[in-house]
Amino acid sequence: MAEAITIARPYAGAVFRLAKENNALVAWSDMLSFAAMVASDVRMKAYIDDPKVAAGDLESAFLAVCGNKLNVQGTNLVKLLAEYGRMSILPDVASAFEALRAEDEGVLEAEITAATQLSDTDIKTLVDKLQARFGKKIEASVKVTPEIIGGIKIVVGDTVIDASVRGQLQDLAYTLKS
Repeated sequence: MAEAITIARPYAGAVFRLAKENNALVAWSDMLSFAAMVASDVRMKAYIDDPKVAAGDLESAFLAVCGNKLNVQGTNLVKLLAEYGRMSILPDVASAFEALRAEDEGVLEAEITAATQLSDTDIKTLVDKLQARFGKKIEASVKVTPEIIGGIKIVVGDTVIDASVRGQLQDLAYTLKS
């Protein structure tokens, strides 16, 4: 079976084009974010994943929870996803939409993982170097994960820069096995 993001991308692309045509990128971001939050709720997720629940019942329940947070087009998206049994990909649709929006606005998201807390100066230096490399504005999120032992790992879109000790050890282990 295809991964959820693979199924979600065409929906996100269609929604993005619609939002762009109507100058409603912010409104769609808000709607998709809210709908993704609802779909990610433990109880709603269990309801979505229950094969005994009819598409119409799921649609009604979901729209009731969303209330007036969705406009007519947002409601139509929910109806479409419910009809085709794709409600579970709603968080992926929201994520893919945000990626398209960021790309359109010339912004890339970077996830920086470090073994220890980085100083503000280190983060600024990394962001400046990433902006120079990619030629776009970089919005970075930093997380500390001691499991990488040392160094940093940076993920920007499909690009992974792994300068962690753990990554280097894994590369060495792979080379030795070959």
